[in-house]
Amino acid sequence: MPRVAIEGSLSQVRKMLRDNGYDVVELGNWQQMVDAVVITGQDQNVLSDQSKTKTGAPVINADGMTAQEIFHAVHTRLTMDPHR
Repeated sequence: MPRVAIEGSLSQVRKMLRDNGYDVVELGNWQQMVDAVVITGQDQNVLSDQSKTKTGAPVINADGMTAQEIFHAVHTRLTMDPHR
């Protein structure tokens, strides 16, 4: 099951991902490996470049996107990843 770290304010997206088989963890509580990270874009420095390099997970900036668009972006990125 793909694991996605997501900011707390994205509750509708969290539900949509869980309903579609994703394991969703709070962005600040993801010591385990994740397959993708979703941020709201309100704080561009929530992840440092070093964090992205360590996880290798795609970071999706949800700023200005609907819940459906965010879900589609996560799903597309994870299903097109040749390393999964």
